[in-house]
Amino acid sequence: MKNPRINFVLAVSLLAVTAILLQSCTDGKSATNVIPKGSDPIPVKVIQLEKSGSSAIITASGQLTTEDETILGFKTGGVVNDVLVKEGDQVRKGQLLATLDLTEINALVAQARFGYEKAQRDFQRITNLYRDSVATLEQLQNVQTSLAVAKEQLEAATFNRSFSEIHAPANGYVLRKFVNAGQVVGIGDPILLTNAAVQGKWILKVGVSDKQWASVEIKDKATVKIDAFPDRSFQAMVSRKSETSDPLTGAFTVELLLKNEGVKLATGMFGSAILQSDVTISSWSVPYEAVLDANGNEGFVFITTDNKIARKRPVIIESFNGKTMRISSGLEDAGALIISGSAYLSDNSPIHILK
Repeated sequence: MKNPRINFVLAVSLLAVTAILLQSCTDGKSATNVIPKGSDPIPVKVIQLEKSGSSAIITASGQLTTEDETILGFKTGGVVNDVLVKEGDQVRKGQLLATLDLTEINALVAQARFGYEKAQRDFQRITNLYRDSVATLEQLQNVQTSLAVAKEQLEAATFNRSFSEIHAPANGYVLRKFVNAGQVVGIGDPILLTNAAVQGKWILKVGVSDKQWASVEIKDKATVKIDAFPDRSFQAMVSRKSETSDPLTGAFTVELLLKNEGVKLATGMFGSAILQSDVTISSWSVPYEAVLDANGNEGFVFITTDNKIARKRPVIIESFNGKTMRISSGLEDAGALIISGSAYLSDNSPIHILK
């Protein structure tokens, strides 16, 4: 015969376990949280969408450089005799940086000089003969022309010889060295890349879309953050806009002139910029949690046009202020934006709108 006390304890324990299980299936308001089945409408909350105007805020990134980078080369081709600097060297205006082997070039100058001296002798001889009525006017004119041609050839050869040396165009730094002594180079081949960094005119080149490019104006203000100096911000101004896009990326280049307050910068440093345009554009302001899988300026949202079916839409993100996102495109024909319940949604999911 079973003990009545034991039976009572077992019954109480069973009731307690049942109560715990029931409690785990309810929220704090005693409302049952049931994960919706695949065929059931999913409860969601929505907001109506309306466009509003705002100043264009553009976020972009790029690398630092100076406004006067210069690729230096020789006026003539030949064998490189010496490159007197290396990458990173500071140079002074007029400093000799590289030279060609002048053996062939000196020979051309000498040949042009000999031709000019012969043309002078011929001119003098024909002039004397013309005075004695032995040479004709046509002969005199021909030697005059030959003398002028020989003089120009000598000047050209001498000029080319002077550009068989590379001198620094300004105080600055050597950024790239493309060749070494002994290499054969052609006319205008790149030998060195220099800049005038000591003047402190640094720019950040950033890539933007065509729509962003259209909203940016010269002298628009910007704030720049440089990775090498995470605790500092630099004020900048739009100094130039490219007139063509990059053929590889399709982006347009915007140059930002930095106001540098004594920080030593270097070409190639990475930076990001926030540009504040004076142009007002229309876009949608949405809660940031409504945008899914955000990557760069792209993401997805769920919208509904009939309050019955959820539609997944790709959108373009214009800006983010920590609470809301500005969407520039993707919501043109959307009736309402789904702002909660998205975790259970897929494209064409049935929905039930909560009040």
